[in-house]
Amino acid sequence: MQNLVVNLWMQGNGEEAGEFYARSLPEATTEVESRYPSEGLLEFQQPLAGKPLTVSLWVRGTKITLINAGQEFKPNPSISIILVFSTGQRESLDATWSALMEGGTALMPLDAYPFSTRYGWVNDKYGVSWQLMETSEPVEPRASVIPSLMFGGAAQNRAAEAIEFYGQVLGAKLDSAYPYGEPTESATAEALMYAQFTLGEDCVAAMDSGVPQDFTFTPGVSLEWHCDGQAEIDRVWDAMSAVPEAEACGWLTDKFGVSWQIVPSNMGELMERPGAFENMLKMKKLVINDF
Repeated sequence: MQNLVVNLWMQGNGEEAGEFYARSLPEATTEVESRYPSEGLLEFQQPLAGKPLTVSLWVRGTKITLINAGQEFKPNPSISIILVFSTGQRESLDATWSALMEGGTALMPLDAYPFSTRYGWVNDKYGVSWQLMETSEPVEPRASVIPSLMFGGAAQNRAAEAIEFYGQVLGAKLDSAYPYGEPTESATAEALMYAQFTLGEDCVAAMDSGVPQDFTFTPGVSLEWHCDGQAEIDRVWDAMSAVPEAEACGWLTDKFGVSWQIVPSNMGELMERPGAFENMLKMKKLVINDF
């Protein structure tokens, strides 16, 4: 069961983006999951009254949420999404690449690399980063859509520390780790060139940037973590929130700068209660009884 959901901040074009991804990505569908209420909005949200709030995107059975909001944030490559293709799916890989390159920019051109016979990294027209990778190994469905955290800027060389921390708080288990072995422009010899870990049943990748970056994690891409009950919300929130001024509506920023949404497992049910949206706007940490 998927417990970790990548959330992408869309600047008022969430429904349009969902339709684009449904056309562009393999085995993808989309639907409007929720809408802004017509009343009880904050002043800056009022232009969005009645419009989509969250748009669900399903890629190979993995859910990604598009948050339809304002111009406050936008995605950057600090968190990207890896799509893994088997060698027999090259036609699908190439078609996905072509679609994402429509108005996008190649960060690493589609080509053969020492680590993959066909690989490319693209920033699409909405600013979302995708890594497309071919492998000769069997691909499990749960490992075919993988969020990838790149530690650069203020978070440079902290990937291993983060994985250990997420292990303590969220039960993350390290599957593989490949240090650089020798220093690069920005990474130490011990820094991680690539690592993969699991959070429950969800696969996550992490790496330290090998070159200096002028960006780092922002709410433009956040990670949503589902908790069973208030006690678990309290525990995770207290352990992870490191920037008090960033706390709002279940959002927090951890000590590495990564934005998380710590939500109850029955969030959809809670949001159906009368006045739920307005009540949520008053909260920092989500309190189930206050919905």
